Amino acid sequence: MKHIRFFIIAMAAVLSAVSCKSQYEMLLNSNDADLKYDAAFKYFDQEKYQKAAALFESLSVLTNGTERDDTVRYYWGLSNYRNSDYYTAETNFSDFVGSFPRSPFAPQARFLRIDCLYRQTLRYELDQSPTNLAISAINEYIAEYPDNENIGVCRDMLDDLNKRLDTKAYEGAKLYYKMEDYIASRVALRNVLKDNSENVYREDILYYIAMSSYKYAHLSVRSKQKERYLTFIDDYLNFVGELPDSPYRRELDVLYRRAQKELGRPVDTELFDDIDEKDFAKERKRLAREAKIEDRRNRKLLKESEADVVEEAVLDEEEINSAETGEKK
Repeated sequence: MKHIRFFIIAMAAVLSAVSCKSQYEMLLNSNDADLKYDAAFKYFDQEKYQKAAALFESLSVLTNGTERDDTVRYYWGLSNYRNSDYYTAETNFSDFVGSFPRSPFAPQARFLRIDCLYRQTLRYELDQSPTNLAISAINEYIAEYPDNENIGVCRDMLDDLNKRLDTKAYEGAKLYYKMEDYIASRVALRNVLKDNSENVYREDILYYIAMSSYKYAHLSVRSKQKERYLTFIDDYLNFVGELPDSPYRRELDVLYRRAQKELGRPVDTELFDDIDEKDFAKERKRLAREAKIEDRRNRKLLKESEADVVEEAVLDEEEINSAETGEKK
């Protein structure tokens, strides 16, 4: 008896589901705009967003050009948004704003499009094209609706996205430092600040610029070190001038004293602020000229040495040939 009762209940549930499915399919294929309109909102209110989205999409053909057109198109996008289909929802809202710029739904549609774009952005290691697209859309929204209630959220999104771009630029340049390519590291880090002087990692970037120039000088051949230590001193002075209380200051102070020692200059830690950068610029030019003269001299000596080696080889060959001739006689 229990088995029969269970079977009847199960069959009733199946028939009910089939009936509901058939009813939904009938609605979906119906040309009755009023019936479909009411049903779409019913599903939307019941949070059955996937079904609501399909009905609104189908309904958009029937209401095209009518007074319901913008409402149907907006809720089509909103249903996809609530269903977490942000890619489709972004397309819906983008089309909506283009078609109904004066609709009362337009400001919210633009904001929801921004939210969809934001949700589709990627972490900083990956392609940042979606990030740039979202930033552009947010800036346009802020400019057009400066007093909108969503402005605070938009600014938070903007801060997060800009930081993501800053992180990508900083980490990409810092990679050269990790690879111990200190010339490329300094150039890349300086370019980061050239592109965006307000980078959130500015302090770290200035620190690694100074560290790159110091390590490059330290690892250079002796004849090149003085000129390159002067470059480090420039970077050091730039750092302490802007960030005198930085936690990096102590480490850079130590390197500064070492560089001064290598340059044969007296070091007075109490007079760091009185150092004249013009003196370093003049000495750098002088050292650069001396380095060029030395390079030319070395190349000349190398050529003369190579010529001597060739001449000695010729003489040796002649002596060998002469000795072999004497033995034959």
